[in-house]
Amino acid sequence: MASTSEFRNGLCLKFNNDIYQVVEFLHVKPGKGAAFVRSKLKSLTNGRVLENTFPAGAKIDPVRVETREYQFLYKDDMGYHFMDAESFEQNSLEEFKINAPQFLKEGAVCLVLVNTEDESILTCELPHHVEGTVTYTATSSPGSLTASAASSPITVTGLTAGTSYTFTVVANTNYGVAS
Repeated sequence: MASTSEFRNGLCLKFNNDIYQVVEFLHVKPGKGAAFVRSKLKSLTNGRVLENTFPAGAKIDPVRVETREYQFLYKDDMGYHFMDAESFEQNSLEEFKINAPQFLKEGAVCLVLVNTEDESILTCELPHHVEGTVTYTATSSPGSLTASAASSPITVTGLTAGTSYTFTVVANTNYGVAS
């Protein structure tokens, strides 16, 4: 058992027959009355976020978790399928457990948070950088560009099919840098 004095962002704990991760917390010591901890907790089984207030020093039940590398294989109607990089075991995940599923590419190595008590997957973090390829750009003549309308459509491949994205592009030209 631990206490609320050990709260930190990312801590996983059992609360109300569910596993939650601390999203944010604040220790409050009012002028009158007892101190308390105001917290925002995210359920790792259904994705809901709740706010809760604990008395200072209240006992909590932390959950032991590990971060492991998993490789994204494919998506189908059963969910997103990943493979453990060490044991080659395959698991499927629901979409709400992945922080940005629209950026997943086949073969991407992700960091997965695993409950060590029952080996269940709690969350999945994508890589910080995703590669894509520009396959089409529209050209415009230098005289037609203005400071307020200097944009050209592009097509990027290598991301999830059927999803549209907005990018900000910085261009280095003979006339200087434009963004």
